[in-house]
Amino acid sequence: MKADADRALKGAHRAMWALGDYDRFARATVWELGPVLVEACGITRGQHVLDVAAGTGNVAIRAAMAGASVVASDLTPEHFEAGRRAAASMGTDLTWIEGDAEALPFDDEAFDVVTSCFGAMFAPNHRAVANELLRVCRPGGTIGMINFTPEGTGGEFFALLAPYAPAPPPGADAPVLWGTEEHVRSLFGNRVSRLTMTRHTYVERAPSPADYCGLFTEAFGPLVAIRGNLGDAPRRREELDRSLLEAIIRWNHGRSTGPVEIAYEYLLVIAQRR
Repeated sequence: MKADADRALKGAHRAMWALGDYDRFARATVWELGPVLVEACGITRGQHVLDVAAGTGNVAIRAAMAGASVVASDLTPEHFEAGRRAAASMGTDLTWIEGDAEALPFDDEAFDVVTSCFGAMFAPNHRAVANELLRVCRPGGTIGMINFTPEGTGGEFFALLAPYAPAPPPGADAPVLWGTEEHVRSLFGNRVSRLTMTRHTYVERAPSPADYCGLFTEAFGPLVAIRGNLGDAPRRREELDRSLLEAIIRWNHGRSTGPVEIAYEYLLVIAQRR
């Protein structure tokens, strides 16, 4: 029964992330963090790199451009067509393989570097994810992650959605826990010889609060799913939309018109496997 429930949950997650237009969303928000993680991990020519929960390739494509042999893995293979187009437009190529961050379809110690940018953090079983990231990384290899912190705008955004979303499965870990130093230390423990964690910010921009709100409601799969589930409760959906727009204006220093510039805090995690 548990196996059936797990398969159903994975299927629901895959369907959710396939909604909207993730490539459009990623390019307007997190796309430029790919080079940040590639540089922080020291990815160079000749390395074998795995990007977990790769989306449409904001990290994986940049790693391939640095000369690495790259595998981009994601639970939602619907992202891969856009990723292949992006890679081709940037003059590079990589391998795309469907895979669950909690049960990666790769051999032990197969990669020199394992990365994830706002990706693996969304898998509900954090311990399983940490085990898998370590398992597929060779001894002495590097694991690099970028995760939203609970204290930053990303944490506020997910807290805003929570009352309107279905309840998480029993025992599921909150995604933004990956953005806390203590939690990451507890997950990796003494299985890493080096662990550095630093907090940084990046800025998302849009022509106006209404445009930025529209990007999320039209292109961000989880929000598209939540709004769809509220189809028989139009007042609740209107309340969610209003709350999101009000939050965007607040995050935009109270500006309700004109350009949007919203800072998001993230935790950059760099670990060396023993």
